[in-house]
Amino acid sequence: MNDKLKVLGLDIETSPSTSYLWSLWSEINSYDFIQKDFRILCFSAKWLGEKKMISSSLVDFPNEYKKNPENDKLVLEKLWKLMDEADIIYGHNIADFDIKKINARFIINGMLPPSSYRTIDTLLACRRYFGFMSNKLNDVSQMLGLGKKKETGGFKLWKDCLLGDKKAWNKMVSYCKNDVVLLEKVYLKLRPYILQHPHMNIQSGKVCCPKCCSEDINFRGYSMNSTGKFKRFVCKSCGGWGSLKINELSKEDRKVITKNG
Repeated sequence: MNDKLKVLGLDIETSPSTSYLWSLWSEINSYDFIQKDFRILCFSAKWLGEKKMISSSLVDFPNEYKKNPENDKLVLEKLWKLMDEADIIYGHNIADFDIKKINARFIINGMLPPSSYRTIDTLLACRRYFGFMSNKLNDVSQMLGLGKKKETGGFKLWKDCLLGDKKAWNKMVSYCKNDVVLLEKVYLKLRPYILQHPHMNIQSGKVCCPKCCSEDINFRGYSMNSTGKFKRFVCKSCGGWGSLKINELSKEDRKVITKNG
């Protein structure tokens, strides 16, 4: 049995939808105005702690791309396999953007959902636990001294990709890969602060950090709630906090506390 959960960092790039307009201020209130729906241009992903980057784009399948440059099913099938293998998937704005966009393309392409997984959204973590001047991945990573995004040249890169420019596609994929590298660094930096982080310990009886599963811990005091007192520890590897599940209070003490409510 593998005693570690599989944690996947993920980022996608999508195409813009194209629509019919009478002016720049036209209000589109019907799908009839949409000429082409969005699609997944590429994705990049990385298993936490591993060096290998996994990536795929529409142009990785030249025969299909030549037939229909809007068909993203082969990219989605590769992405589906990764997501199906993952226990936890993390990303920046993954809850409101990446996962929903991916699910939309899955169901449009007649695909069933992958097996269940937990998500960690670093954008939501930034908003909940910190008061950064900006919560954008590029800004947070620079504030934390972790690097920055690659320059894209703006919307022109997306337009050039849609025109089939090979250099543009290479640049797009490189941009997406670099985002995943930054994402992992930011996630690891934020992780000790994320109070509702999924528990990484899946081995009963093993005392380790609930966030990174390191056994290099230092017991420091107790955590308390309305009916219990539990030994508390800090992880020497990631800086996260955890506590044992064994209640230090006797049954008699717990009865007194419960009675006095």
